[in-house]
Amino acid sequence: MSIGTVLLRLRDEFPEVTISKIRFLEAEGLVEPQRTPSGYRKFRGADVERLAQVLRMQRDHYLPLKVIREHLDARGEQAALPSGGGPRDLTAGGWGAEPGRATAARIGRAELLAAAEATESDLDEWESYGLVVPTAEGGYDAEMVTVAKLVADLGRFGLEPRHLRAMRAAADREVGLIEQVVAPLRRHRNPQTRAHAEATAKELAELSVRLHSALVQSALHIRLH
Repeated sequence: MSIGTVLLRLRDEFPEVTISKIRFLEAEGLVEPQRTPSGYRKFRGADVERLAQVLRMQRDHYLPLKVIREHLDARGEQAALPSGGGPRDLTAGGWGAEPGRATAARIGRAELLAAAEATESDLDEWESYGLVVPTAEGGYDAEMVTVAKLVADLGRFGLEPRHLRAMRAAADREVGLIEQVVAPLRRHRNPQTRAHAEATAKELAELSVRLHSALVQSALHIRLH
């Protein structure tokens, strides 16, 4: 298909995308359409899906193009993110990964700082308050990229890391509740039951996030009206 057709296919989910943006992603090596003898681009369905994945990872997870390219190249052209994903889609297992298969991208300190548009002192402070935590192997997973970006965005409204400690504590308490529910399933000898524990934990996490959002919105509505 032509680049114009690709634009129309992407615009439903990404209304801000332009032909220039598609050409830029091609120049950065994120997609490689075929060329006709006269030089026109010809995109396959797989190219369109790959472009959609790149745009989702930029929009929802704030990842640098280098990290996105490495992730897609490592998993292959058909690696798919959940549609309409957000921070909740990023788990310890990676983007839609099979249980026990760690595929989430790991990035270094410099890349995290670039993604969050933050300074070294910012990151030091976030880590001191337990908001951003590196992996045991060093570096940061995709979830921490999202956290760092959100902390930076909140900071622009005057909310400092010390103000966000309560959110971190609340998140830890929610995780504790989820662990209480799934712990018996994880201890089960049946592999399918253990796999069900992971799915249950993800569903509970999503419900917890939705409840938190609803409670905040409800409280704001009451106080502002």
